[in-house]
Amino acid sequence: MEQIRLEWGPGRETLTVSELTFRIRNLLGRTFSDVWISGEISGLKMAASGHAYFNLKDSGAQIRAACFRNTLRLLKFRPTEGMAALVRGRVDVYEPRGEYQLLVDWLEPQGAGALQAAFEQLKKRLEAEGLFDAGRKRPLPAFPRRIGIVTSRSGAVIRDMVNILRRRWPGAHVRLYPALVQGEGSVGGVVEGLEYFSRSGWADVVIVGRGGGSLEDLWTFNEEAVARAIVGCSAPVVSAVGHETDFTIADFVADLRAPTPSAAAELVVPSQADVLARIESGRRHLDRAMGLIVARKKAHLEGRGADRAEATVARRIGRASQRVDECEGRSIRAVAGGLRAAERRLAVLAGRLERASPRVRVAEAMRRWQGLRDRMGAVDPRVRIAALRGQVEAARQGGERAMGGRLAGWRLRWERAGARLETLSPVRILARGYAIVTVEGRVVRDSADAAVGGRVRVRLARGGLTARVEELE
Repeated sequence: MEQIRLEWGPGRETLTVSELTFRIRNLLGRTFSDVWISGEISGLKMAASGHAYFNLKDSGAQIRAACFRNTLRLLKFRPTEGMAALVRGRVDVYEPRGEYQLLVDWLEPQGAGALQAAFEQLKKRLEAEGLFDAGRKRPLPAFPRRIGIVTSRSGAVIRDMVNILRRRWPGAHVRLYPALVQGEGSVGGVVEGLEYFSRSGWADVVIVGRGGGSLEDLWTFNEEAVARAIVGCSAPVVSAVGHETDFTIADFVADLRAPTPSAAAELVVPSQADVLARIESGRRHLDRAMGLIVARKKAHLEGRGADRAEATVARRIGRASQRVDECEGRSIRAVAGGLRAAERRLAVLAGRLERASPRVRVAEAMRRWQGLRDRMGAVDPRVRIAALRGQVEAARQGGERAMGGRLAGWRLRWERAGARLETLSPVRILARGYAIVTVEGRVVRDSADAAVGGRVRVRLARGGLTARVEELE
């Protein structure tokens, strides 16, 4: 029996697994480079890298999908398990496992819009943290002096609020922090305004808001950063966003939600006219109440014997008057005794003054001179004069001897002091080769008192010089 041989035809192509997977990947990538797919998210996993992996399925099939971190960061919401979503992306092959998958470029929930889903997610998360609790809300000051406003510089909102504040409470000081309230950069501007008033502590209350608009227009006040800035503000915050039917996350976390910006201006300050009217009404009520209290007290005193009380008061007044009279008598006696003592001292001083009078002293000197003249008449004047000359000469010689002795003692003390001064003189020390170094008039006793590169003054026995410090030892 003849044996049959099988042979492969010419041009056979053999592919590796990687080559086949690469061709499938290119084919799928060219064919399905931009597709929209609707389905339900299941098996959602959030990786530590920030990527999201899930299956997109319907009743008959499913496809693996990957939403990378950069795409996920642009979404206003986060995908959740079981969410019906509309996904845009491209089909790719994950070669290590030979699986095809959908790389997501955009994702939005079906049914509710993406913004509404993001709103509900953030609302639920912040409510779970307790940021909506009524117990956390702070009361507004009854009579605010300084009011901060974070809103757009232009537009009718700021004008309306300022007009209402000036009309209702003229004494308030209003400060505007201008910020974008819509579009790119608006979130950062509103957050900076709230942080400014919180950090400065200037405002008693802060109003943040804008006029009405669509959900997209109001979205700045649905951002988490704005909500947390409102919660962290040191002053109470009033949210005044949109119209009465508009609700934002800022309304839920603020200490007070105003239906409109104009209503916010009316809520933060009282009406001056109403306050004045309440004060006047209170004054009238107080007058009537005080009159009623006085009447009741009077009737009560009369009922319990006001006459006896009056007699008791009169007796107390009489005793007090008696004590006053006694004090007055003692005061008069004390003053009279002081006057008599002063009169006695005056008489003594007058006698001393009389004895010290120049007339008395001159008369006494005249009497003494007359006695000397009488005695001089009884003695020979020449003898008397000679005796006086001898006395004068003896006195002169004695004075010269005493003065000479004193001068000699002073000269000796002077010489000793000069010798000691000469011994202690810094000039004499300098003459032995020493010097005095000063910095800005201060004597340098330690090398640490000078600085390298600084100038010093050197005093020598003769003259001085200025030097620069090169090194400290």
